[in-house]
Amino acid sequence: MVLYVIIPGIDGSDGRHWQTLWERQWGTSAVRISPSSWSAPDLDDWVDAVQEAYDDASRQGGHVVLVAHSLGCWAASAWLNRNPSSPTGSAFLVAPPDPHGSAFPRQAAATFTGVSAQPLPCPALVVGSTNDPYCTPEAAAGFAAGWEARWHLAGASGHINSASGLGSWQDGRELLDSLTPR
Repeated sequence: MVLYVIIPGIDGSDGRHWQTLWERQWGTSAVRISPSSWSAPDLDDWVDAVQEAYDDASRQGGHVVLVAHSLGCWAASAWLNRNPSSPTGSAFLVAPPDPHGSAFPRQAAATFTGVSAQPLPCPALVVGSTNDPYCTPEAAAGFAAGWEARWHLAGASGHINSASGLGSWQDGRELLDSLTPR
């Protein structure tokens, strides 16, 4: 059984976002984080929220996969590095923003500005876009290397969010499936 922990970016993912659409399809096999600081993200609060969602998912037993988007990628990696012995199956990290990039929301997400990509204790896949306003493909590839994760460039998909018009993002599901057991 595969269980999913959904880790959106700032303000969560809206109803048209691929994370929300996947979560609906997965039903009780998915748990979304619920930090108290959605709009003014605090890294410790988000990491605690990942822990709570992970605990909820792991109670069901099975293979836990972290499904993160945007700032959620940094919360997922911070949680994984703080919990290296957790039996997390894998991490799917989509469109991580560059904390040193000019578009990074430094004021809103000040506690995220010191994050760095450290080797992850589980298999991971980083997906980036050629025209993401929050991260260049080179920076995203560098994060993948730092995380010791596979890297996939998805083409011109913006920030790979609801504004990208991906709907249920079938290509993303195929990439995610490459991380999960059959």
